[in-house]
Amino acid sequence: MSNIYVGPDGVLDEKFKSLQHFCIDFLYKNIQDQDYKPILHNGVLLPSDVCDKFLDYFQFPCNGEINDSLLEIFENTLKTPLKYVHLRNSTISNHGLSKLLNHRLMSLSLWYCRNLTSDASRLLTMFGENLRNLELGLNVKLLKHSEPMENEPVDFELNFPNLRRLVLVGVVMNQEMSLAHLHDLNYIDFTSCTLGKCTLESLTQLPHLQTLILFSVWPISNHLPTICNIKTLHTLDISIVNQVTGQGTYDQPDQKLEMLVYNLPNLTHLDISGTNLAGNGVARKVTTPDEKTMGTNSNYCLLSSDIPGLASRSQHPLQFLGLYQTEHYACKRHDIPAIEIAGEANEKQILTAARYYHDRPIVLTKILNDLYHLFRFESCKEIYTALDVVLNAMDKHLQFKHMQISGSATLFYIVKGREKSKFGTTLKNHIITTLLNGMAVHITDDTMLRNGYLTLTQFSMPADVLFEYERLIKILLHGVSKTEGFVQRIAIYLLNTLACQVDGRQKLVLGELGVISTMLNLIKNRLDRLMFDDVLEVAWSTMWNVTDETAINCKKFLEGQGMQYFLKCLNVSILRRQTIFCKMRFFPRPFMKKKNF
Repeated sequence: MSNIYVGPDGVLDEKFKSLQHFCIDFLYKNIQDQDYKPILHNGVLLPSDVCDKFLDYFQFPCNGEINDSLLEIFENTLKTPLKYVHLRNSTISNHGLSKLLNHRLMSLSLWYCRNLTSDASRLLTMFGENLRNLELGLNVKLLKHSEPMENEPVDFELNFPNLRRLVLVGVVMNQEMSLAHLHDLNYIDFTSCTLGKCTLESLTQLPHLQTLILFSVWPISNHLPTICNIKTLHTLDISIVNQVTGQGTYDQPDQKLEMLVYNLPNLTHLDISGTNLAGNGVARKVTTPDEKTMGTNSNYCLLSSDIPGLASRSQHPLQFLGLYQTEHYACKRHDIPAIEIAGEANEKQILTAARYYHDRPIVLTKILNDLYHLFRFESCKEIYTALDVVLNAMDKHLQFKHMQISGSATLFYIVKGREKSKFGTTLKNHIITTLLNGMAVHITDDTMLRNGYLTLTQFSMPADVLFEYERLIKILLHGVSKTEGFVQRIAIYLLNTLACQVDGRQKLVLGELGVISTMLNLIKNRLDRLMFDDVLEVAWSTMWNVTDETAINCKKFLEGQGMQYFLKCLNVSILRRQTIFCKMRFFPRPFMKKKNF
């Protein structure tokens, strides 16, 4: 998961760039420089791994938008072949998806692609014979009607004979749905799906099924006997986001957990987060025959666990156990038969939870809040692992405002910490780009802007932000013109800092982006309201820096009645000084008696 590494000079940075990386970077820069449809020269072919990674690189770190126009580059399936396509926050339409599927993809992952509709589902059936992996994540409506009724099951058929991994998020299942024909399936994720009257009986007919994710699927009690019959399972997730009263609460929780563990002998990863399956914390001892003396009926071993339903695993613990926000704080118990534990009891559990729940935005937001409190009280030791967690969360779930707010607050404490000096250029760029992405999407939220601005003050201005100069200026101008109070103050402070330490070319950019007109409007507003504060002072300072030795900006200043505003401020300043002088004459300072030391 981690993308952060230490280079030979001891500076933290991302992986050393390979020749392939330079090729992809070259392609990106050439596409950005062309106003027309980019095409490859005759005789030029790109290998599929370069094309696949180009799409990933274009989305991040380049923050590009994958749309139908861009996908025209990949129209020729021989010159620009694709195999593994993973899109997030893309605006592609059904037409764009058809271009992708023409490549007979082996893997397709779609998250937050709002423009796709159920009309494109037939494309999957037509071109999906090579698919090994299919992910239809949040805000992908391929399996929903254009105007879906609440709780209306979707009738769809998955005709992908070679499919091995299937992820469906938030789909209402048809009761007749069967996956028995997908013999190669070994991984199924039905996160937030509604089963209704649909049974999981067909899953027992899959000979290779090893992973079953039923996160936030409720109720699930009726399906537990069926799950117990899937003897091939290695990973089972029946966790839930504990938001609705009653969800995640089982009758006889100890017995139900014991039943699952007993009937799934190959189980290594189990997640019961958000439920009461861990019991109330009263340890229970179980006596079983010792494996070495089975049949002799003479020796017995005593098994015990603070999670009663897992007492039988005390001698061969699970590789992973999810206990995040379980009832009765199960993650804080001592005798837990698991090597890795996801919970909220300590830093290690929190980071483990973040690694496992990277595609669960609601849970991940809570985890980022836990991380924030660790950094706030300077108790986090795995700083770089935590930084990687925060960046990945914010990059993957750009649309979730609360996650962006929590992540940006945590980033503030990370970049002001003692390890800041070890951050390399690429890592700094990643942090800044991630912040700006979140601020741009949630630009109307003052808390997000405040967190972002404060975090940016920890970087060297303007050197660290020149690669995102224009986008940062636009976000700062919004903060200056559309907010009040502290957010406006920090925005104008940053803007002034960027204006006073740049060359003439960048000052021209400031003028073109509307810095002068924004400052003049701010000054006019302050004069009309008779407010003479530090914001007004910094506005004039910014104006000075933007117009210094830049004739075009000076012209904009004069055309915007800048001299008239200057004279008004000057007159007001003279009057205020006279008033203060008069008050000092008639109301002298109180006599201060000297202190004896």
